Amino acid sequence: MVKLSQNVEAAYEVESTYGSPPGSNLYHLGLLDTFDPRQVERSVTPVPSLGQSTDTHHALGPLGVTVPLKVACNGTGWKQLIGRAIGESTISAYKHGNKLTTSVDSLAILAKETGGDFTLVTGVVPNDVTLTADYTTGGYITCEATCTGYYSLDEADANFDGFLGDDYSSVNFPAMPADEPLLPTDMSVTAGLAGITKGLSIDGPAGSYVEVGEKYIQAYNANGTLNGDFDGDGIMDLTNGSFDTVTKISTLIENDSNWGSQVLNGGGAELSKNLLKGIYYTGADADEDETDGSQANIYVATDEDNTGMTTTFTNLKTVSLKIVNNNTPISGRAEGDDSSVKWLLNNAISRGKADITLDLTMTAEDETYYDKYHAGTTIPLIRLDFGTHGSIALTNGTITSFSRPLSPGGEIVDTMSIKFRGAGDYKNFSAYAISSSLTLTPS
Repeated sequence: MVKLSQNVEAAYEVESTYGSPPGSNLYHLGLLDTFDPRQVERSVTPVPSLGQSTDTHHALGPLGVTVPLKVACNGTGWKQLIGRAIGESTISAYKHGNKLTTSVDSLAILAKETGGDFTLVTGVVPNDVTLTADYTTGGYITCEATCTGYYSLDEADANFDGFLGDDYSSVNFPAMPADEPLLPTDMSVTAGLAGITKGLSIDGPAGSYVEVGEKYIQAYNANGTLNGDFDGDGIMDLTNGSFDTVTKISTLIENDSNWGSQVLNGGGAELSKNLLKGIYYTGADADEDETDGSQANIYVATDEDNTGMTTTFTNLKTVSLKIVNNNTPISGRAEGDDSSVKWLLNNAISRGKADITLDLTMTAEDETYYDKYHAGTTIPLIRLDFGTHGSIALTNGTITSFSRPLSPGGEIVDTMSIKFRGAGDYKNFSAYAISSSLTLTPS
């Protein structure tokens, strides 16, 4: 039978240990656009010796697995790819792409062809991930990822009893997600453009600091543990009605022992989710005096009128969010479950620094973004909101390129590229150049 692409589906499972899937519960990866679980490369060095051929011997080098993926944004597969490209964090038992991290989180991906034949790729780590929405040609929002893999193996019955030793033959292959993939119109792109004035001032115990993400604000002791005096558990959910404005958060913090807070410049009604994402040092002293200069001032992004953050990028043509992690593969000797030994190019992965870029094209309307580009001023906050599916926040963006060519007889189109660097003044605060509320708990 001729093999057809429409007969191939893929499912994923979250790995707790790199390259070693549990083999217990699969979740559908979503609607595939492109996918190659068998993209395996191996360096082969010819070794001339006695004899007629110049390749008397072949020295086999390490086995490298790469997994190119492009999926429509339905189900949970696209969230897994983006969330792991950002960096997974665990808060209150809910896993989500919270901020950039140094750790590597991996997936196992199982490809199934109608009528049998399975391919398992373990240790799948996203390196380059691009989320794309095209408002001009139609189609779904897509997530494209270039991933590395630990090892790839083929079996007819999904019982991978060789080097990998993972048996999926009795694990139910999940059905296609019931929901339709997201359309470009299902995503809103908003920006906080105003100069920073309003916000929240926090003063905490000696050595303390707070991390402000897209979903949570967390308070830490000097040793890196959550501070239980901060609202009882060290965490406030910015999407919860008890914490959704600057005033509500400030009042609760002010009432906490060893913490103090006040609203800056009449910003009490501003939504707390619009606080600039980053890490802020709050522990210069422990006297809870918000006027002595030791406190952290955390500002909130607003529109040009200095209220709210509802300015949208109108007449968008294309939106492309790119996360490039610059991961480094580490080759090494690997012993499989069957005691065989392999030389694997991706025996381990070292996570690199991430480059976050938002590329936009849209019909030109005014000089707002050109003026910011020309003056070199930043855009405090940009949010990609997917409604009930969560959101992605991009903090302190600098427009790195801008063009507006004339097209005779046609509209004028702005093309710009924006890079982000996070906010704050402590530790690796640039980890919050990107932060999300995408839930990564498989479902």
